[in-house]
Amino acid sequence: MASYAKLMNGLEELTLPKMQENLDIYTDMVNQGKMEFTQALEELVSKECEYRRERQNYANIHKANFPFLKTLDDFEFGFQPGLNKAEIMELRNLGFAEKSENIIFVGSSGVGKTHLATSIGIECAKRRYSTYFITFENLMNQLKKALNENRLEQRLKFFSGYKVLIIDELGYMPVDHDAANLFFQLIAKRYERHSTIVTTNMPFSKWAEVFGSSTLANAVLDRLLHHSTVISIKGPSYRLKEKREFLQDQSEKS
Repeated sequence: MASYAKLMNGLEELTLPKMQENLDIYTDMVNQGKMEFTQALEELVSKECEYRRERQNYANIHKANFPFLKTLDDFEFGFQPGLNKAEIMELRNLGFAEKSENIIFVGSSGVGKTHLATSIGIECAKRRYSTYFITFENLMNQLKKALNENRLEQRLKFFSGYKVLIIDELGYMPVDHDAANLFFQLIAKRYERHSTIVTTNMPFSKWAEVFGSSTLANAVLDRLLHHSTVISIKGPSYRLKEKREFLQDQSEKS
Protein backbone atom coordinates (compact mmCIF):
# COMPACT_ATOMS: atom_id res chain seq x y z
CA MET A 1 0.00 0.00 0.00
CA ALA A 2 2.87 2.31 0.74
CA SER A 3 4.15 2.05 -2.84
CA TYR A 4 0.62 2.61 -4.18
CA ALA A 5 0.20 5.75 -2.09
CA LYS A 6 3.61 6.95 -3.20
CA LEU A 7 2.67 6.38 -6.84
CA MET A 8 -0.61 8.29 -6.43
CA ASN A 9 1.19 11.15 -4.71
CA GLY A 10 3.73 11.23 -7.52
CA LEU A 11 0.98 11.40 -10.15
CA GLU A 12 -0.62 14.23 -8.22
CA GLU A 13 2.66 16.11 -7.92
CA LEU A 14 3.22 15.75 -11.66
CA THR A 15 -0.36 16.93 -12.28
CA LEU A 16 -1.54 13.78 -14.07
CA PRO A 17 -5.19 13.65 -12.96
CA LYS A 18 -6.48 11.26 -15.62
CA MET A 19 -3.78 8.70 -14.81
CA GLN A 20 -4.72 9.03 -11.14
CA GLU A 21 -8.39 8.66 -11.92
CA ASN A 22 -7.96 5.51 -14.01
CA LEU A 23 -5.04 3.83 -12.24
CA ASP A 24 -7.18 1.40 -10.21
CA ILE A 25 -9.13 0.25 -13.26
CA TYR A 26 -6.01 -0.58 -15.26
CA THR A 27 -4.20 -2.06 -12.27
CA ASP A 28 -7.08 -4.51 -11.80
CA MET A 29 -7.03 -5.47 -15.50
CA VAL A 30 -3.29 -6.14 -15.35
CA ASN A 31 -3.63 -8.18 -12.14
CA GLN A 32 -6.45 -10.21 -13.70
CA GLY A 33 -4.34 -10.93 -16.78
CA LYS A 34 -6.72 -9.03 -19.06
CA MET A 35 -4.08 -6.59 -20.21
CA GLU A 36 -0.32 -6.38 -20.46
CA PHE A 37 1.39 -3.82 -18.24
CA THR A 38 2.80 -1.89 -21.21
CA GLN A 39 -0.62 -1.72 -22.86
CA ALA A 40 -2.18 -0.43 -19.65
CA LEU A 41 0.53 2.20 -19.32
CA GLU A 42 0.08 3.21 -22.95
CA GLU A 43 -3.68 3.69 -22.50
CA LEU A 44 -3.20 5.65 -19.28
CA VAL A 45 -0.76 7.98 -21.03
CA SER A 46 -3.17 8.29 -23.96
CA LYS A 47 -6.00 9.35 -21.64
CA GLU A 48 -3.78 11.95 -20.03
CA CYS A 49 -2.68 13.34 -23.39
CA GLU A 50 -6.28 13.58 -24.60
CA TYR A 51 -7.26 15.38 -21.42
CA ARG A 52 -4.45 17.88 -21.88
CA ARG A 53 -5.42 18.47 -25.51
CA GLU A 54 -8.99 19.16 -24.45
CA ARG A 55 -7.85 21.59 -21.78
CA GLN A 56 -5.54 23.37 -24.22
CA ASN A 57 -8.33 23.58 -26.79
CA TYR A 58 -10.65 25.07 -24.19
CA ALA A 59 -8.04 27.64 -23.18
CA ASN A 60 -7.30 28.62 -26.78
CA ILE A 61 -10.99 28.93 -27.63
CA HIS A 62 -11.67 30.94 -24.48
CA LYS A 63 -8.84 33.39 -25.25
CA ALA A 64 -10.11 33.89 -28.81
CA ASN A 65 -13.13 35.89 -27.59
CA PHE A 66 -15.73 34.12 -29.75
CA PRO A 67 -19.33 35.38 -29.37
CA PHE A 68 -20.61 31.79 -29.22
CA LEU A 69 -19.37 28.25 -29.78
CA LYS A 70 -20.80 26.76 -32.96
CA THR A 71 -19.08 24.41 -35.39
CA LEU A 72 -19.52 23.92 -39.10
CA ASP A 73 -21.49 20.77 -38.26
CA ASP A 74 -24.07 23.04 -36.60
CA PHE A 75 -24.56 25.13 -39.74
CA GLU A 76 -27.80 24.54 -41.67
CA PHE A 77 -26.45 24.29 -45.19
CA GLY A 78 -29.88 23.15 -46.37
CA PHE A 79 -31.24 26.59 -45.49
CA GLN A 80 -28.58 28.25 -47.66
CA PRO A 81 -28.53 26.04 -50.80
CA GLY A 82 -26.59 28.71 -52.70
CA LEU A 83 -23.51 28.00 -50.58
CA ASN A 84 -20.91 25.55 -51.82
CA LYS A 85 -20.75 23.24 -48.81
CA ALA A 86 -17.64 21.44 -50.08
CA GLU A 87 -15.80 24.75 -50.40
CA ILE A 88 -16.75 25.76 -46.86
CA MET A 89 -15.81 22.40 -45.36
CA GLU A 90 -12.45 22.55 -47.13
CA LEU A 91 -11.67 25.71 -45.17
CA ARG A 92 -11.64 23.71 -41.94
CA ASN A 93 -8.42 22.08 -43.16
CA LEU A 94 -6.88 25.52 -42.55
CA GLY A 95 -4.78 25.65 -45.68
CA PHE A 96 -5.64 29.35 -45.89
CA ALA A 97 -4.02 30.00 -42.49
CA GLU A 98 -0.89 28.10 -43.43
CA LYS A 99 -0.60 30.28 -46.56
CA SER A 100 -1.56 33.53 -44.76
CA GLU A 101 -4.60 33.95 -47.00
CA ASN A 102 -7.80 35.77 -46.11
CA ILE A 103 -11.50 34.84 -46.10
CA ILE A 104 -14.24 37.38 -46.78
CA PHE A 105 -17.87 36.51 -46.08
CA VAL A 106 -20.27 38.85 -47.89
CA GLY A 107 -24.02 38.83 -47.39
CA SER A 108 -26.99 40.56 -45.84
CA SER A 109 -27.75 40.43 -42.13
CA GLY A 110 -28.67 37.07 -40.63
CA VAL A 111 -27.46 34.73 -43.38
CA GLY A 112 -24.84 33.00 -41.22
CA LYS A 113 -21.64 34.94 -41.89
CA THR A 114 -20.67 35.22 -38.22
CA HIS A 115 -21.48 31.56 -37.60
CA LEU A 116 -19.19 30.44 -40.42
CA ALA A 117 -16.39 32.81 -39.45
CA THR A 118 -16.58 31.71 -35.81
CA SER A 119 -16.67 28.02 -36.70
CA ILE A 120 -13.54 28.33 -38.83
CA GLY A 121 -11.92 30.38 -36.06
CA ILE A 122 -12.65 27.61 -33.55
CA GLU A 123 -10.89 25.13 -35.84
CA CYS A 124 -7.90 27.49 -35.94
CA ALA A 125 -7.83 27.79 -32.15
CA LYS A 126 -7.97 24.01 -31.78
CA ARG A 127 -4.99 23.75 -34.13
CA ARG A 128 -3.19 26.17 -31.77
CA TYR A 129 -3.09 29.06 -34.19
CA SER A 130 -3.35 32.28 -32.18
CA THR A 131 -6.87 33.47 -33.01
CA TYR A 132 -8.96 36.47 -31.99
CA PHE A 133 -12.53 37.55 -32.75
CA ILE A 134 -13.64 41.18 -32.61
CA THR A 135 -16.39 43.29 -34.14
CA PHE A 136 -15.33 46.03 -36.53
CA GLU A 137 -16.89 48.67 -34.28
CA ASN A 138 -15.01 47.44 -31.19
CA LEU A 139 -11.78 47.23 -33.16
CA MET A 140 -12.12 50.82 -34.36
CA ASN A 141 -12.97 52.06 -30.87
CA GLN A 142 -9.87 50.39 -29.45
CA LEU A 143 -7.57 51.72 -32.16
CA LYS A 144 -8.92 55.27 -31.89
CA LYS A 145 -8.58 55.16 -28.11
CA ALA A 146 -4.99 53.94 -28.47
CA LEU A 147 -4.28 56.77 -30.95
CA ASN A 148 -5.55 59.36 -28.50
CA GLU A 149 -3.45 57.84 -25.71
CA ASN A 150 -0.24 57.71 -27.81
CA ARG A 151 -0.05 53.92 -27.76
CA LEU A 152 -1.26 53.14 -31.27
CA GLU A 153 1.81 51.13 -32.28
CA GLN A 154 1.38 48.90 -29.26
CA ARG A 155 -2.26 48.20 -30.11
CA LEU A 156 -1.56 47.68 -33.80
CA LYS A 157 1.16 45.21 -32.85
CA PHE A 158 -1.33 43.37 -30.62
CA PHE A 159 -3.92 42.90 -33.38
CA SER A 160 -1.42 42.34 -36.18
CA GLY A 161 0.30 39.56 -34.23
CA TYR A 162 -2.57 37.07 -34.32
CA LYS A 163 -2.20 34.26 -36.81
CA VAL A 164 -5.93 34.54 -37.53
CA LEU A 165 -7.88 37.74 -36.83
CA ILE A 166 -11.66 37.66 -37.32
CA ILE A 167 -13.27 41.07 -37.90
CA ASP A 168 -17.05 40.89 -37.76
CA GLU A 169 -19.74 43.24 -39.10
CA LEU A 170 -17.71 45.56 -41.31
CA GLY A 171 -19.97 47.99 -43.15
CA TYR A 172 -22.87 48.22 -40.74
CA MET A 173 -22.03 51.85 -40.09
CA PRO A 174 -19.83 54.46 -41.81
CA VAL A 175 -16.47 55.33 -40.24
CA ASP A 176 -14.63 58.62 -40.09
CA HIS A 177 -11.35 59.31 -41.84
CA ASP A 178 -9.20 58.54 -38.78
CA ALA A 179 -10.85 55.16 -38.27
CA ALA A 180 -10.54 54.30 -41.96
CA ASN A 181 -6.85 55.15 -41.90
CA LEU A 182 -6.30 53.10 -38.74
CA PHE A 183 -8.00 50.09 -40.30
CA PHE A 184 -5.81 50.40 -43.39
CA GLN A 185 -2.70 50.46 -41.18
CA LEU A 186 -3.78 47.25 -39.47
CA ILE A 187 -4.58 45.44 -42.72
CA ALA A 188 -1.28 46.62 -44.21
CA LYS A 189 0.62 45.19 -41.23
CA ARG A 190 -1.15 41.84 -41.59
CA TYR A 191 -0.84 41.69 -45.38
CA GLU A 192 0.88 38.46 -46.53
CA ARG A 193 1.96 37.76 -42.93
CA HIS A 194 -1.21 36.47 -41.28
CA SER A 195 -4.78 35.56 -42.19
CA THR A 196 -7.74 37.88 -41.70
CA ILE A 197 -11.37 36.74 -41.81
CA VAL A 198 -13.89 39.51 -42.45
CA THR A 199 -17.68 39.45 -42.46
CA THR A 200 -19.47 42.29 -44.20
CA ASN A 201 -22.95 43.18 -45.38
CA MET A 202 -21.56 45.59 -47.97
CA PRO A 203 -20.64 44.61 -51.55
CA PHE A 204 -17.12 45.69 -52.38
CA SER A 205 -18.43 48.36 -54.74
CA LYS A 206 -19.85 50.24 -51.73
CA TRP A 207 -16.83 50.08 -49.43
CA ALA A 208 -15.90 53.61 -50.49
CA GLU A 209 -19.14 54.77 -48.84
CA VAL A 210 -18.20 53.03 -45.60
CA PHE A 211 -14.68 54.44 -45.50
CA GLY A 212 -15.58 57.81 -46.95
CA SER A 213 -12.73 57.52 -49.44
CA SER A 214 -12.39 55.44 -52.59
CA THR A 215 -8.60 55.62 -52.23
CA LEU A 216 -8.60 54.09 -48.75
CA ALA A 217 -11.28 51.57 -49.66
CA ASN A 218 -9.33 50.41 -52.71
CA ALA A 219 -6.10 50.20 -50.70
CA VAL A 220 -7.79 48.02 -48.05
CA LEU A 221 -9.53 45.83 -50.64
CA ASP A 222 -6.31 45.43 -52.63
CA ARG A 223 -4.60 43.86 -49.61
CA LEU A 224 -7.56 41.85 -48.36
CA LEU A 225 -8.50 40.36 -51.72
CA HIS A 226 -5.03 39.70 -53.15
CA HIS A 227 -4.75 36.30 -51.47
CA SER A 228 -8.27 35.44 -50.44
CA THR A 229 -11.36 33.30 -50.68
CA VAL A 230 -14.58 35.29 -51.07
CA ILE A 231 -17.78 33.59 -49.93
CA SER A 232 -20.93 35.38 -51.09
CA ILE A 233 -24.07 34.30 -49.25
CA LYS A 234 -27.29 35.18 -51.05
CA GLY A 235 -30.08 33.65 -49.07
CA PRO A 236 -32.75 34.17 -46.42
CA SER A 237 -32.08 35.32 -42.88
CA TYR A 238 -31.86 32.72 -40.11
CA ARG A 239 -33.24 35.31 -37.70
CA LEU A 240 -36.35 35.82 -39.83
CA LYS A 241 -36.68 32.04 -40.10
CA GLU A 242 -36.67 31.75 -36.31
CA LYS A 243 -39.19 34.60 -36.07
CA ARG A 244 -41.50 32.94 -38.58
CA GLU A 245 -41.27 29.62 -36.75
CA PHE A 246 -42.06 31.34 -33.45
CA LEU A 247 -45.09 33.13 -34.91
CA GLN A 248 -46.28 29.88 -36.49
CA ASP A 249 -45.99 28.06 -33.15
CA GLN A 250 -47.92 30.85 -31.43
CA SER A 251 -50.61 30.71 -34.11
CA GLU A 252 -51.00 26.95 -33.76
CA LYS A 253 -51.32 27.24 -29.98
CA SER A 254 -54.01 29.93 -30.16
